[in-house]
Amino acid sequence: MPDLLAPGLTLVLIGSAPSTISARARAYYANPQNKFWRTLHAAGLTPHQFSPHDYPLLLSLGIGLTDLAKRHAGIDAALPKGAWDRGELLEKLETYHPRLIAFTSKKSASEALGLPTGKLPYGRQAGLLLGAEVWVMPSTSPLADNHFRLEPWLELGERFRRVSEEGES
Repeated sequence: MPDLLAPGLTLVLIGSAPSTISARARAYYANPQNKFWRTLHAAGLTPHQFSPHDYPLLLSLGIGLTDLAKRHAGIDAALPKGAWDRGELLEKLETYHPRLIAFTSKKSASEALGLPTGKLPYGRQAGLLLGAEVWVMPSTSPLADNHFRLEPWLELGERFRRVSEEGES
């Protein structure tokens, strides 16, 4: 999946790797069972529920997308140990300087931040990463249904709106 990144973004959402369904569809979060697009709309991050193929429209809202394992597809547990590329992610953050970053699962956050998943609460994290606020979100994957909570996504939506408004003034 190609990155959806540009200078001046308010928020970059960072996944693990695309699912095999998304990779085949060449669209982010394309599994119809995945709650990603419904969740973005419920959190007020999109004005209506986008379809997976609408993902390029996120740029006009100040939102980008990338994955930590860019050269792989599949569920986290099936990814090879060397799939996670923290250095490449840091280069992207240095290049684009988003104000907020949100990992869309504890696994991607754990691999990027070098912390065990048990040490990562959902929501805003303490400190910054290359100047960006760091958020860890419950995964919207159907494999993570038992851990999903909408509240951290709602908090991210509120913060996104505040930061977006601050950037315009």
